[in-house]
Amino acid sequence: MTTSTRALRTDEPASAQLGTLAAQGATGALSTESGIVYLAAGHVVHVESAVTPDLGDLLTHSGALAPDGWWEAIDQAGRRCRVGRQLVDSGHLAAGALELCHLGALFDAAYFVLAHDGPALRFRPGAAHWLGAVRSVPVDTVLRESRRRRELLHRIWPEPAVDRAPLARMPGSDAADLPARRGRTLAQVDGVRTAAQIATALACRTFHTLVELRRLAAAGLVAPLIPGPSSDPPPAPASAPATVSAEPGPAPRPMASDEPDTALLRRLLHALEAL
Repeated sequence: MTTSTRALRTDEPASAQLGTLAAQGATGALSTESGIVYLAAGHVVHVESAVTPDLGDLLTHSGALAPDGWWEAIDQAGRRCRVGRQLVDSGHLAAGALELCHLGALFDAAYFVLAHDGPALRFRPGAAHWLGAVRSVPVDTVLRESRRRRELLHRIWPEPAVDRAPLARMPGSDAADLPARRGRTLAQVDGVRTAAQIATALACRTFHTLVELRRLAAAGLVAPLIPGPSSDPPPAPASAPATVSAEPGPAPRPMASDEPDTALLRRLLHALEAL
């Protein structure tokens, strides 16, 4: 073990180790097989996972921020770990918009990092994310929200492979009679994209996309493709998936209210007011 890492108990799940680090008021980065949790003074300040869109994807693909503005902030403030502050100070993004988008990305990534709650790999004391401080969240809040999301998705459809595997449409699937958000989600299912890739294409938070994909799976309209020696080839989509440009565009149109979205926004706003 070097001075820059700390040995962890391999018999403890990541959630328990996060609780210990929170009680110690630790600052650093806790790595797991699914991502990294960044802590400052015992609070979660950022979470990243390879299977969720990062903050830059959400901001630029939605049109809230031009890609040039995002990369400019990284170039100017990345080494000083102040990218978030640079976005606000430069006038590229309002502080409230950054905080809400950051919290959404944080909880999305935390869901995957804690979904199976396996052991952590290592803890790097003092490590900081290049985004810098935006809004810290108590560890208990992150654990509770991750558990709530897991339980909600399980009630909709209990097969977790939908969250990570490439997804294919089932024969006869048709978006014509579906709610608008679910229809747009189905249009992106092509036998190749995963839930995270679909969320990026739609400039949507991963959890909202997972809710719709699990509902589609429960309705028999999509299914995960599990690789294996006897796997069947992906079924052909019922219609060509909608083409989504990677270029920034206008802000997304308001969508019909959906109970998970409304509840999440209400909790985020209450958390911001309380803090």
